[in-house]
Amino acid sequence: MGKTKDVREAVESELNFDPLVDNTDITVKNINGEVALNGTVPSYPQYVEAAAAAQRVAGVKDVHNHLEVVLPQGDYRDDATLTTTANNALMLNVTVPDGVEATAKNGNLTLTGTVSYGSERAAAELAVAGLTGVRNIKDDIQISNDADLIDVTLLVQDALDRYALIPDDSDVVVDTNGNTVTLNGHVRTWAEHDAVVDAAWMATGVYDVRDDLYITG
Repeated sequence: MGKTKDVREAVESELNFDPLVDNTDITVKNINGEVALNGTVPSYPQYVEAAAAAQRVAGVKDVHNHLEVVLPQGDYRDDATLTTTANNALMLNVTVPDGVEATAKNGNLTLTGTVSYGSERAAAELAVAGLTGVRNIKDDIQISNDADLIDVTLLVQDALDRYALIPDDSDVVVDTNGNTVTLNGHVRTWAEHDAVVDAAWMATGVYDVRDDLYITG
């Protein structure tokens, strides 16, 4: 009971400490390291940052982000305006390929198109995440390139071997089925978890990453 309370209180303290999050309307629940965030925040970046803050806390094994973005009155944008603004942001970002498009509905952005790398899809999300009026992002961007399927596993494994955050004795296993990479094994922290997933997405030929990693906390 004490440890459960300690994790919850630590997450609450981290949310209060983080200057990028207004935690006034956030409640935290914890069951054996499974942390749930409930309540509201005034922007999409705060929605993302609140989960990141919780993940930084020792003992947190998973974060279930149930926060709702409730925009201040002055931040609402109609669908046409937000769609235009988002597509302009994508067009002006040199790391986002041509053909990626955004469509807005009630503050929810849907991204579509095709890119060659997972990093380009991430760049598209980042390009629109901070726009005024965004409540959520659905990423339907497809990844397609001509990488040799046999090389995908080697590319991901080599990247894991290079990353400083991933220990030499890591038991993370990379399994490739077509262009989908499945990650299994144990990691100690969310920072280590994110490093493993990021390494997988960086590899040429990866269209999807299935995250079956277990965080020991």
